[in-house]
Amino acid sequence: MEYSPPPLFKQGASARVKAIVCTLLAIALLIADSRLHALTLLRQAVGTVLYPVQAVALMPRDAAYRMVDYFSSLSSVEKENRELRNDQAARAQQLQQAQLLAVENVQLRKLLGAQQQLAVKSVMSEILYDARDPFTRKVVMDRGSQHGVQTGQPVIDDTGIVGQVTRVFPFSSEVTLLTDKDQAIPVQVLRNGLRSVAYGRGQSGYLDLRFMAANADIKKNDVLVTSGIDGVYPPGLAVAKVVLVETKSADAFAHIVCEPAAGIDRHRQLLILLVDPNPPPRPDDVARPNNGKVDTLSKRRLTDSPREKAQEAAKAADNAADKEANKDAAKDVAKGISAAATRKNPQERTR
Repeated sequence: MEYSPPPLFKQGASARVKAIVCTLLAIALLIADSRLHALTLLRQAVGTVLYPVQAVALMPRDAAYRMVDYFSSLSSVEKENRELRNDQAARAQQLQQAQLLAVENVQLRKLLGAQQQLAVKSVMSEILYDARDPFTRKVVMDRGSQHGVQTGQPVIDDTGIVGQVTRVFPFSSEVTLLTDKDQAIPVQVLRNGLRSVAYGRGQSGYLDLRFMAANADIKKNDVLVTSGIDGVYPPGLAVAKVVLVETKSADAFAHIVCEPAAGIDRHRQLLILLVDPNPPPRPDDVARPNNGKVDTLSKRRLTDSPREKAQEAAKAADNAADKEANKDAAKDVAKGISAAATRKNPQERTR
């Protein structure tokens, strides 16, 4: 009986023959594909069949790539968002500064126009800070005596009176605002020329017209301007507008409230009018020659206050009473002397 090896150990063609056959088959397929394009349909069919397998095999790699892209894009988006926020904050600050500069430019143009319209010399000034006293309405400006500023000079903006210089330093000055409780300004009604004095009301930001008769010709929305009779404020500058007029039959005076025309609390740039705060002397105050006689009676009538007039009237009455008493005493002495003379005459006659 002939022995045959098991199928596992059966040997077929040799490896060299197999390699030669596979090589020739490959060459034939290459020639057929490149020259005859005979394997295009076969390639498409094989690719279509193997595509799901290929997609399933690439899923772990694609998931890893997506995860890496997600975290990298998240960090980049956060960084970009942070940069955009910083840029937005910087641009917002620049925008606010630009808006502030635009407002200041408009205000400066208005002040320049007002400065050209004024007949007096003026200097531009800027508010440095508010005064320390919370119960007063004062600000400190960046112009002082070195710039020609003096105590008593008015301060205005493009719409009207703001206040008055009350204290001067070499390079700064203190301005008392028009609404300060201790500030007063002579005004007149633009409609009819009625004169009065406006007083500040303090922190309320309004003005009062005090001691105005209840039947005074003043109405709501009347415009008040400087009268110029004090010699400090130029006449015709806007001061305030009447917002409230109350008259009661029981009161002798009307209650009149006014709103300042100027931007008391809105502007930083102001104009200081370089006027002479000391007005020229009045005719009755001018010095007379030494040999001239001064009319004291007319001077007293112009300068004395009612209290002083009452005191002088009382003194005059006392002097008149003293003179009458002296006259009476002189009469009594004369009577005594005449009586003594009559007594002596009989004795001389008897002698």
